[in-house]
Amino acid sequence: MQTHQDLWSCKGGILQCLLMMHVWNAVSAQIRYSIPEEMQKGSFVGNIAKDLGMDRRRLPNHELRIVPAIGRIQYFAFNVNNGHLQTAERIDREEICGEVEKCFLKFQLIIESKLELLGVEVEITDVNDNAPQFLPMEWKLKISETATLGDRLLLPKAQDPDLGMNSIQSYQFAGSSHFSLEVQMEENGMNHAELVLEKILDREEQPVHDLILTATDGGDPVRSGTTHIQVIVLDANDNAPVFIQPVYEASVMENIPKGSTVCTVQATDQDEGINSEIKYSFQKITEKYSRFFLLNSTTGEIILRETLDYEASSLYHLEVQATDGGGLSDMSKVVVSVIDLNDNTPELALTFVISSVPENSPAGTVIAILNVQDRDSGLNGEIQCFIPNNFPFQLKKSIDNFYSLVTDSTLDREQVPSYNITVTATDHGTPPLRTSTVISLHVLDRNDNPPLFAESSYTSYIVENNLRGALIFALKADDPDWEENARITYSIMEGVMKIPTLSSYLSINSESGVVYALNSFDYEECREIQFLIRAQDGGSPPLSSNVSVTLSILDQNDNAPEILYPSTPTDGSTGIELAPHSSEPGYLVTKVVAVDADSGQNGWLSYQLLKATEPGLFSIGLHTGEIRTARFFLDKDALKQSLVVLVKDNGQAPLSASVTITVVLADSIPDVLTDLSSISAPADPQSDLTFYLVVAVAFVSCLFFAFLLVLLALRLHKWRNSQLCDSRSMNFTGVPVSQFVGIDGVRAFLHSYCQEFSLTTDSRESQFNISKTNDSDILTHQLTDEVKDPIQAVDDLNLNSGDLIIIQILSLKTVLESILGSILSPVL
Repeated sequence: MQTHQDLWSCKGGILQCLLMMHVWNAVSAQIRYSIPEEMQKGSFVGNIAKDLGMDRRRLPNHELRIVPAIGRIQYFAFNVNNGHLQTAERIDREEICGEVEKCFLKFQLIIESKLELLGVEVEITDVNDNAPQFLPMEWKLKISETATLGDRLLLPKAQDPDLGMNSIQSYQFAGSSHFSLEVQMEENGMNHAELVLEKILDREEQPVHDLILTATDGGDPVRSGTTHIQVIVLDANDNAPVFIQPVYEASVMENIPKGSTVCTVQATDQDEGINSEIKYSFQKITEKYSRFFLLNSTTGEIILRETLDYEASSLYHLEVQATDGGGLSDMSKVVVSVIDLNDNTPELALTFVISSVPENSPAGTVIAILNVQDRDSGLNGEIQCFIPNNFPFQLKKSIDNFYSLVTDSTLDREQVPSYNITVTATDHGTPPLRTSTVISLHVLDRNDNPPLFAESSYTSYIVENNLRGALIFALKADDPDWEENARITYSIMEGVMKIPTLSSYLSINSESGVVYALNSFDYEECREIQFLIRAQDGGSPPLSSNVSVTLSILDQNDNAPEILYPSTPTDGSTGIELAPHSSEPGYLVTKVVAVDADSGQNGWLSYQLLKATEPGLFSIGLHTGEIRTARFFLDKDALKQSLVVLVKDNGQAPLSASVTITVVLADSIPDVLTDLSSISAPADPQSDLTFYLVVAVAFVSCLFFAFLLVLLALRLHKWRNSQLCDSRSMNFTGVPVSQFVGIDGVRAFLHSYCQEFSLTTDSRESQFNISKTNDSDILTHQLTDEVKDPIQAVDDLNLNSGDLIIIQILSLKTVLESILGSILSPVL
């Protein structure tokens, strides 16, 4: 049975998902069968599947099985292949039920697919498997020779545990013609035989009569048992013993110690001498009873030999015979009742149990099925089961002694993740006995809680111009669920902002919730970013929650002040402001207006007069930028005053910008022109300057055409020299080359190249070495130091007649600069 329970425990995990979603429904229907005893093991009892209306091919799906009984032999087995109920053990009706007329074996069937219990009763009918038996096998009866006709001698009773027709039906005897046999019917339906004297006895003629007594039952086949009876003829004894009570009743506790006196019987005899000496003996006692009781033949005390057990037998019927010395006897009955004590603890067995249940299971979900029994009777056998009141479970009684443990309300794993449920069974005895078992139940998690942030919104700050990948802030959400249902991933959702794409600026670690900056922020472009962060668990389906995050960009002093007025002219000149000669101290000359894209103290601007033509003549407001006169103008003061104003912010470190302002001391615009004329060159008017420029351009053009002619002449001369070299076998190490780089309209760049060459004429050999450079400025410098007159230098480069003349042309840039410098120097 223990092995079967272990197998069922293993199957319990497979049926868990099905059973935990149904409410236990008790079915009180009973299925009854009737079989004879002593059937072979595996014999057919009934077709359970057919009687329940089940398809035997689908029996494994129903998981139909017999619920094992606690402390009892399992006499039946269920064949899942054919749906038959079969015997599992040899069944002996007499051993199981004793003298009870109706013998039933009860057990329960469980349909696991429906969680239904079915009661099954199998009636065990009697078969004639026991022959009548006399105990002991030989008897001695004594009768006086003075006995009159019709006197009776009580014969021993045969024992047959069978019932009805299979029990003893008749007696026969043989061996003597002095006696006849008469069978009497008792009130309980049992027969007993008596010898009736038919002829006068003569002890001297025949002192002993040997008789054979046969007891026959009514079974098929008929069985019988015999005993040898020896009738001894005694001298006259005219008084038989008489019991004081025809029936003795005794009640004893089942825990009475062995050796105790259960009852004392007593008989009297009016005879004297040996005929009055009474001996007591059991007339009818089974082998079972003889183990428990011992009769003192002299005193009539019935002594307990073994401890009684109410659960084994609660009532014992004994017959005591009192026989005097003359052979006369009397009989009395002794009824021993055993009083039950509460000596058996209730037995509690788990027929079905699950170890875990989902937290969203409905109320009434079956957790376990229990079977409780108590071998005691009456109040001692009445059992009550209960569990602690503070648990969300209840016990429901189904059929017989079965209880189902079900949920009383919906469970919540976040409040209580597991339970240890103590089920206690107690009887109503005095004192009550109890037993308990602990059922461990784990509540499986369901994704019923979304992740929650500690705050409803978050605000973080970051200084602009941050590094890429900088950590901005971290947040965390909590989920009271378990494992995957509590595994949180974080993501950023688009928010209200001024930048195009949030994903290009922010990134979040999906596991830790740490937010990083992907790019550098610019306070002047975006001062605040509002977005949402979603926390989502790993449940199915997943649950999520959002939190609003505000990221404030802090300003950094990364923008220099920008001067709006006076604006910087595009031609490189400075702004001109007028200041009357009659200006008094504090006269507002102009105002420098500047802005800074930064904010806060990084945008606070201060103005400072960095440089002035006449220090002390002007002052500037530190925060207003207003330029005012600090004193009266003097005649010695220059008419053109140059002021350099520095604008600086208040950042760390501060940034600044400067502007140059020209202040002309004049009362009106005509005065300004007059003053400027006096400041410019007095000799040449504006028209002279134009004239000189035209002449310079014409000269440069003529020089350019001359250069082209010279270049053409050089080419021709080079060709002619190559012809001469071929005829005279002259060797040149190189050819001089001159090239224009380009002309930009005003300046022309000319690069001159000099090449080392050698000339041989007859026996005389001359060699000239001239250095080569690519920088026209260096060439100009060398020519300036070594050749004062470039024209003369060209004339000096004449060699012998017919020889190669190398002409180095000066850079046109140098010539043009020298010409323009001489023309424009009076103006500039």
